[in-house]
Amino acid sequence: MIGFIEGKIIEKKGSKVIVSANGVGYLISVPLSVADKLQNSSNTGLFTYLAVRENSLDLYGFLDASDKSLFELLLTVSGIGPKTALGVMNTASSSQIEKSVVEQNPSYLTKVAGVGKKISEKIVLELKGKMIANSKDNSLGDVDSDVVEALVSLGYSQKQARDAVRDLPNDVIGANEKIKFALKNLNPKK
Repeated sequence: MIGFIEGKIIEKKGSKVIVSANGVGYLISVPLSVADKLQNSSNTGLFTYLAVRENSLDLYGFLDASDKSLFELLLTVSGIGPKTALGVMNTASSSQIEKSVVEQNPSYLTKVAGVGKKISEKIVLELKGKMIANSKDNSLGDVDSDVVEALVSLGYSQKQARDAVRDLPNDVIGANEKIKFALKNLNPKK
């Protein structure tokens, strides 16, 4: 597996670059946002994903490991291949994709060529739990993250769950107690 390539950009066309590393030129597909940042004859390092197919080996490159992780996460959705995942990343930034999934709003993803309503809904549905587990937001502790995950599994949105946990009194300790208080706040009796 080729996980990282460092070398000189010798050619750039659209969203493909050729990186020369130790005398070998690697053709790498990159998101358009990455291609815009790369210049011919400049040195760069790319985190790469190698897609192995029956008749080809394709490299996909990213400037950050977190973008590569998001790309790999998109590949876990049934019906999404590397080209479609790259298309999603070309249309939306990582934070916009995460926001779309966390807020359960698939309409933003339908702007991607080849991604219709069904596939965008599938992306949101299948990645909802994974995005929570891989969330970059470290403002919550481990117990609070577990509470948020429990509330989401009960059907609340990520935003509702996070807001409920943030609104808990400081004297509430332990996951079970936090879940009970959060549920009371989310479902006040009328």
